[in-house]
Amino acid sequence: MTRTLFREDATLRQAPATVLASGPEGVVLDATIFYAQAGGQPGDTGWLAWDGGEMAVANTVKGEGDAILHLPAEGAARPPVGSTITARLDWARRHRHMRMHSAMHLLCSLITGAGVTGGQIGGERSRLDFDLAEPPTREWLSQGLRALVAADHPITTSWITTEELDANPSLVRTLSVQPPRLGGMIRLVRIGGEAPVDLQPCGGTHVATTAEIGLVTVSKLENKGRQNRRVYLVLED
Repeated sequence: MTRTLFREDATLRQAPATVLASGPEGVVLDATIFYAQAGGQPGDTGWLAWDGGEMAVANTVKGEGDAILHLPAEGAARPPVGSTITARLDWARRHRHMRMHSAMHLLCSLITGAGVTGGQIGGERSRLDFDLAEPPTREWLSQGLRALVAADHPITTSWITTEELDANPSLVRTLSVQPPRLGGMIRLVRIGGEAPVDLQPCGGTHVATTAEIGLVTVSKLENKGRQNRRVYLVLED
């Protein structure tokens, strides 16, 4: 089992770890700051450094069970099993994904009552698909997002049991993907205080407050079917 340090503190840029497995299929650590590709959020990239070597991490994905695989870049050396390494993120890339992911939760809060049918987080552009006949205008959504960003709402996490989630199914906005159930527990991401702007299950990484998102704009709306509307977001820096 890999301890998911990125869920405990998404701001960690580097951390020590011990190598549990090392092969062509990837490197498994006892703890990692690297997010494993899931839920529309890309896997992290960066470096694993040890005494006498360094491996560039080309992607991070889920392995068997609770293992997380750090995939080596082509031709990269791999650390030996049992060695102590320092994991270091490509922080600029990860932070943009965090900003985008939080902005997408804000977008959900503006489009109420519509299920999410798909999504993809990118550093330059992200998208969410909604089960919706007629979305609000691009201008209205952009103004709403910027107001929520400017309000500097806190973004926090908490945990509930799977039974609590099953008793409150409206917390889940995604129609095609169920939230990760980690040891019988569900992680919730809350934007705002006691009366949240948004509250939904999520296993991804987020910024600490909405102000950290920065300037975000809805760049495009697309029809992807009779009841499917795609909304694109871009960061303006």
